Amino acid sequence: MTGARTTVVVATRDRVTELERTLTALTALRPVPPVIVVDNGSSDGTADRAAEFPGVHVVRLPRNIGVAARNLGVALARTPYVAFSDDDSWWAEDALTESERILDGHADVGLVAAKTLVGEEEREDPVVPLMADSPLGRPAGLPGPAVLGFLACSAIVRREAYLQVEGFNPLLHFGAEERLLSYDLAAHGWRLCYVDAVRAHHHPSASRPPQRWRERVELRNRLLITVLRRPGRHCVAEGLRILKRVPREPGVLGALAGALRRLPSALAERRPLPAGVERQIRVLEHAQGD
Repeated sequence: MTGARTTVVVATRDRVTELERTLTALTALRPVPPVIVVDNGSSDGTADRAAEFPGVHVVRLPRNIGVAARNLGVALARTPYVAFSDDDSWWAEDALTESERILDGHADVGLVAAKTLVGEEEREDPVVPLMADSPLGRPAGLPGPAVLGFLACSAIVRREAYLQVEGFNPLLHFGAEERLLSYDLAAHGWRLCYVDAVRAHHHPSASRPPQRWRERVELRNRLLITVLRRPGRHCVAEGLRILKRVPREPGVLGALAGALRRLPSALAERRPLPAGVERQIRVLEHAQGD
């Protein structure tokens, strides 16, 4: 649409029913935002169904590249802002307009994290109160509490900032990818904040990986993120802490094995964070009892 200023990027795989609901909601917004669907090698007709929606641009990938699919969507966007949806989430009627107002008025804000409402009953996602009561407070001039994390299904980014940090890291593939992107945005001087007035709806798909698998992958990626960005002593401490869990949690070995396979790549990409960002992380860890 001419004059559109926010593109919605949706990464999906084998969730044709959920995606149909999401695209119905997104194309009902006024004004209608440009929508880019990046299909991670679906085999259930997801891409074909998405292409039936007027104005929706579909990128068909031959294989699943995980979170990096969002990077392709952002690269194709031609608007200053990009809103992420998952195939089971969508934006409230006034959310994109409100986020544009915020980003227009705060040139140093690189990401706005939305209030995520879950299910038909619209209960707050457990992450919402954590962001709303962020230990980082609300620095002067920021339109909401400062955060160093967000939900990828309900965040709006400044495209310039996202491209500057090269988006989500393909090394992680899936799980905890928001943490690394938050660190990288902050390291480049961008501010991130939670804004209660910007709302997204999330109706979690019943087609999800097993919880144990998700926990193992997220543990693997948290260890990789530590190697990628945290001080050396922190890397050692984190590794030892995970090793201590092995006797009572044998599944942790899978996370360690996955991290070890990716360790050479993580070391090659290692870029420790600026001292100011590291201090913010320690504030959050102290508040969480880590």
